[in-house]
Amino acid sequence: MYDNSAFSQKRPVRVGFVGTGYAAVARAQALLHDKRSHLVAVVGHTPEKTEAFAKNYQMMVVDSWQQLVEQDNVDLIVICTVTRDHGTIARKALASGKHVVVEYPLSLDVAEAQELIVLAKTQKKFLHVEHIELLGGLHQALKQHLPKVGQVFFVRYNTIKPEHPAPRKWTYNHELFGFPLMSGLSRLHRLVDLFGTVLSVNCHNRFWETQTEYYQSCFCDTHLSFNSGLLAHVVYGKGETLWYPERRFEVHGENGGLIFESHTGVLVQPGETKPIEVEARQGLFAKDTTMVLDHLIDGTPLYVTPEESLYTLKVADAARRSAQMGLTMIVEDETQP
Repeated sequence: MYDNSAFSQKRPVRVGFVGTGYAAVARAQALLHDKRSHLVAVVGHTPEKTEAFAKNYQMMVVDSWQQLVEQDNVDLIVICTVTRDHGTIARKALASGKHVVVEYPLSLDVAEAQELIVLAKTQKKFLHVEHIELLGGLHQALKQHLPKVGQVFFVRYNTIKPEHPAPRKWTYNHELFGFPLMSGLSRLHRLVDLFGTVLSVNCHNRFWETQTEYYQSCFCDTHLSFNSGLLAHVVYGKGETLWYPERRFEVHGENGGLIFESHTGVLVQPGETKPIEVEARQGLFAKDTTMVLDHLIDGTPLYVTPEESLYTLKVADAARRSAQMGLTMIVEDETQP
């Protein structure tokens, strides 16, 4: 267990931010209006954007994340920056005696992610890897209706995002974003949460690129075999070579099926098709942030553990190695670092 004695004495949790993007804004808004927290400082990539962020949320600007994690007036570091840097910042923050909240993945390196979980326990510090897809309406609707379709034998999950032209930003950068299914870990984590451990992974991945650092498109096609016997097909693509957007989740069971497209869903059974209500996706970062404070201060259980995120990271890394080597990869059947 980690040390939260200072918070039990009703002192606000003092928060520092690394990053100023969408997730950071959503979290900062939630924290600003919660008396249990106090926003202290932020470091960002773009000076103008960082200054505006600091002004909006009544924070000070610091020169580097290295400086931020060493400040005595910060208890919790929130990491909302490029994927490549998650592990490095989390390690330094934990070693400096800070609690850590980080957007998935914890690291692009499985061994480093394992080490960070151990480090958090050694330091008796809180480590939370965000997985807001588990809090969303689609996932909750899936969980609610799964028993109605009987034994599930096949799942298909497609997320395709055409962009013309592709933006020249970090999410299209090999080094900063990493392997697509590692930075896009939620595609696999949703499946692992619903259907358990994975036996093997076969993945094919292709990039279209006109320059070394950035690509214009990627297409990742992955087949998963679960220990339960379930087969799953996951497609993740984005960029200029794709032409029609898709966000579709299909569940095929022996007694029926579930089909979700964007924000609508249906339950299909013999002789009938019933609509399924899916709650909107808004407010999930704020919900996650409130749950973090509840956990830090009152010990309320969280919806996901770092170990669970680590296991899915192992599955994603197996996909990466499969794509690289052209082989089917066996996944370790374990969830502990």
